[in-house]
Amino acid sequence: MDIILAKSHDAIKALYIVGHLQRRFVTKLNALSEEFGQNKAYEEISWLRDNGLHGGGNRFESRDFTLFNTGSVNVSQVHYEEMEQKNLKSATAISTIIHPKNPNLPSIHIHISYTELRDGNSYWRIMADLNPSIYNEEDKTRFERALKDLAKENFEEGVKQGDKYFHIPTLERTRGVSHFYLENYNTGSRDKDFAFAESFGNSVIDTYIDILTDAIKSRTTVLDSQRQEQLDYHTLYLFQVLTLDRGTTAGVLVHSQNDIGIMGSLPSYVNKPLLNSWVQKMQTPQDALLTKLIDVIDDNGVIDIPTKERLANVLREHYDLYPEALSMQASGDTIPTTVSNHLS
Repeated sequence: MDIILAKSHDAIKALYIVGHLQRRFVTKLNALSEEFGQNKAYEEISWLRDNGLHGGGNRFESRDFTLFNTGSVNVSQVHYEEMEQKNLKSATAISTIIHPKNPNLPSIHIHISYTELRDGNSYWRIMADLNPSIYNEEDKTRFERALKDLAKENFEEGVKQGDKYFHIPTLERTRGVSHFYLENYNTGSRDKDFAFAESFGNSVIDTYIDILTDAIKSRTTVLDSQRQEQLDYHTLYLFQVLTLDRGTTAGVLVHSQNDIGIMGSLPSYVNKPLLNSWVQKMQTPQDALLTKLIDVIDDNGVIDIPTKERLANVLREHYDLYPEALSMQASGDTIPTTVSNHLS
């Protein structure tokens, strides 16, 4: 069955914007593979929500494993236009994570989404964060300078919410080195907000590609100790995504038709003993969640497709059993009602 897209004018425009951002990013990533890697293009994979009746999406996954550890650039649009009992009318998003193979190259996470509610309200969710395995002051400065130039009056608020959202209380640190997050973003000017979302995405993509290109050219020596730092950092990344990230959890709780895409942010390997050492730091019942997540990861720490499916199922089972534990997940200044929008 073909995908049926949302029909509202704003949803159509939002899909155009995130689709453009996806093509822009994938084109630039493929150019890096052609110049510096195996010249293997990102591969497109599609999925359908309720056989396409309520939308779906596509993602481009990295296939150049000399340049990328993992990489995924996802676009989706889910809608319930004919289901008047649901709060959500449509949700359109790009969500992408790139983990380079070289530990001296930083990872990037970008999420830009537009939500239309049944009552006529709408808002954007705009995120970007730089996530290096090995700290580099120049990369951080370049990334934050670009954010400041672009976000202008939104910069301080975005950084404040981003640092709060990506804080990991158990480990007393943040996930990355530079975070930007605007939740429920709506200035009252539709055209201004759409333009901001598009220009934000373009600028962050271009800035990251510039950082990555310069780093690929100059950081060619990789030490075993740096690979270990990367493995440990990737372990922290998985830990934050699976125990704190509301977007990931909401995705698997709403439906099970895109588990692999939702888990596309996970790196390909983690340090399982390190992950296990953090169980004792967790509050109840999240200690049980982490234990169950660890149990479905093989001892070699590989995060392959079957493992991603098992991890998604663990999340669903845990929050079905402990729905109150959702309050222990990360948030900015406001908590999005993503799950209830889809279910009610």
